[in-house]
Amino acid sequence: MTASHWGAGVVETHADRIVAVHPHPDDPHPSLINQNIASSLNGRARVLRPAVRSGWLENGPGGGTRGEDSFVEVSWDRALDLVAAELTRVRDLHGNGALFAGSYGWSSAGRVHHAQSQLKRFLNCQGGFVRSKGNYSYNAALVLMPYIVGPYRDHVAQATRWSVIAEHSDLVVMFGGMAGRNTQVSDGGVARHRMRDNLAACHTQGVRFVNLSPMKRDADAELDAEWLPPRPGTDTAVMLGLAHSLLVQGLCDRDFLDRYTIGFNRVERYILGRDDGVPKDAQWAGDISGIPAERLIALARDMAHSRTIITCAAGVQRADFGEQPLWMTVTLAAMLGQIGLPGGGYTIGYGVNANIGNIERPFRSGTLPQGTNAVDKFVPVAMISDMLLNPGARYDYDGAQRQFPDIRLVWWAGGNPFHHHQDLNKLRRAFQKPETVIVNELNWTATARHADIVLPVAAPQERTDFGAGKSDNALVPMPAHVAPPGEARIEYDIYADLSARLGTADHFTEGRDIEAWTREIWTTTQTEARRHGVSLPDWEAFLAGDVLTLPDPSANQVFLADFRADPVAHPLPTPSGRIELFSHAIAGFALNDCHGHASWMPPRDQPSALYPLNLLSGQPGTRLHSQLDNGAFSLSRKIRGREPVILHPGDAAARGIVDGDVVEIWNARGRCLAGAVVSDAILQGCAFLWTGAWYDPDFDAEQHRDRHGNPNVLTHDLRTSSLSQGPAAHSATVQVARFEGVVPDVLAHDPPRFSP
Repeated sequence: MTASHWGAGVVETHADRIVAVHPHPDDPHPSLINQNIASSLNGRARVLRPAVRSGWLENGPGGGTRGEDSFVEVSWDRALDLVAAELTRVRDLHGNGALFAGSYGWSSAGRVHHAQSQLKRFLNCQGGFVRSKGNYSYNAALVLMPYIVGPYRDHVAQATRWSVIAEHSDLVVMFGGMAGRNTQVSDGGVARHRMRDNLAACHTQGVRFVNLSPMKRDADAELDAEWLPPRPGTDTAVMLGLAHSLLVQGLCDRDFLDRYTIGFNRVERYILGRDDGVPKDAQWAGDISGIPAERLIALARDMAHSRTIITCAAGVQRADFGEQPLWMTVTLAAMLGQIGLPGGGYTIGYGVNANIGNIERPFRSGTLPQGTNAVDKFVPVAMISDMLLNPGARYDYDGAQRQFPDIRLVWWAGGNPFHHHQDLNKLRRAFQKPETVIVNELNWTATARHADIVLPVAAPQERTDFGAGKSDNALVPMPAHVAPPGEARIEYDIYADLSARLGTADHFTEGRDIEAWTREIWTTTQTEARRHGVSLPDWEAFLAGDVLTLPDPSANQVFLADFRADPVAHPLPTPSGRIELFSHAIAGFALNDCHGHASWMPPRDQPSALYPLNLLSGQPGTRLHSQLDNGAFSLSRKIRGREPVILHPGDAAARGIVDGDVVEIWNARGRCLAGAVVSDAILQGCAFLWTGAWYDPDFDAEQHRDRHGNPNVLTHDLRTSSLSQGPAAHSATVQVARFEGVVPDVLAHDPPRFSP
């Protein structure tokens, strides 16, 4: 048995080697991503011994060129001595505020060997570190939504269940669609994939779906959804056009707006154009979005006369001014007056993972305590390049002005910024700035290749743990099936040895080895379970058994039902206690890129003669982010070894491109190669390139062209706004052409060069 973010699996071994991970028999729709595990863990990219970049080793901290230098394999004693000495040097000279622990990523689904918790506990025992704040997935929502409705993470857990939608809804209007490929994964794991059956039940019950996305396949074919593709980045304009139609047709629920919201009078003036002279009517919205005005008018009427739930995909906010479609989603739902009713209202984030609206955990499992961070500095996660390139510079965030720290040492564990981050050529420049970069890794990813010291670590199937998803109702035993290959080690043991060198062993270990900590964390989980009326077996029985399914804590929940029933007894955690369609707090920040109410601001990067296509990118169906990209299933869907890019037949024909061609995609920031897929399931004028191909720069080519198809060589590093500083990578334009030269080999899945 094993657990992963994409599902439980049954591990098959032969001669002390994992040869396959099979679907769990109780999972109705298991993910095929498990097919990557065996081939990736046994692949040639596996990091087998500690390694040090030759330029750093020969010239000292900061020497050489990260990403281009060769590596020297060393003993564990040498590697740990180097790490301990460098930590001590940086702390003594610059303080703990010069240490940055990136550690952003999903890493293992196990609760004990959680990469972030392990590293953060270790560094907190050393006096602390600068951390990142927020995430790449839905950062705008994390910052914005507390001003409008309340904490976004709480509201995701409280989302109306799909069983309720199947029974009560007539219409689901999906901004950004609801891609099935996203619903095969969930942070912390998923034991049973329920989404497909729950959506099928909605369809069987006669619920109608409208997919407002440039990608038709962002709604599964089984939903028979109407496809209304807006131009990328125009969702807010579409919502405003719908809102205008509701106003002029007298279809707003004024009683709901008066009782449950504040500030609609300001919003109404904006929608009607009373202040700026521009009515945001359906014709205005149609001209901007490309959706016919008459269809928007009819859709608004249909939404008002039906029990309607509005969904907004997380990807919609990862664009210029991404806060606005979130705010406008709430505004539009409030105008319909169905928030808090079964099958009505809105949810932001449906489809972002397998569990939202399907299941929730009844209690939190135990975790490794991280301790207290004595350093109070942080940086928004999408600003890492700016932090490294501009130490001491000031920036706005969440209504306050902050200052970038002067980072001298970066330590990354359990994540791959060369997948997540925008504008990779800029990130490469930024990664040259620290004096030292340390990376814990399974494979020679681009992040490992841009490190100075690389520490090889065990995979989830090579250590004992248990899976307990952040939003799943299952506990999954994760026994160690094989030993780590080469000299790879369990991360806890690495940190324990480092702590001994640094004189903090007692503080870090508290006298426990990793087995004792595992039992302690399971005991904590048992105690928490008993508080919720659940009895769990002892550790040995659990580890030898099957998946444990826990009770569903709220099978029929309706989002904001209590607030609707009595807004005085159940106020929202906003300044007014109500839904703030106009926020005096945000208006008081006087930001020019996020006003006091939802507003239309066109994307900064518009199609032009030079770069005529909108670049779209999204989670692939073949892996989670960039994890296990060198696995068999991931490789099976590539085209001539490269990531697929989807082009409309009209755009392909104009460029002489056919299925299977290797194409070059470029703009002023970078360029990459990809494999062409021609399909009429994408809006003309768009190119869709999957995320997660391991970054493979060719340093001899123009703009260090990526050979593999990573879209983040093309995305810009501007943010959604100065309120949330979220990533806005979906607002990018490119040109595409058939590649006519000698097609270079992809080297991303090979190890780097080694020196004696």
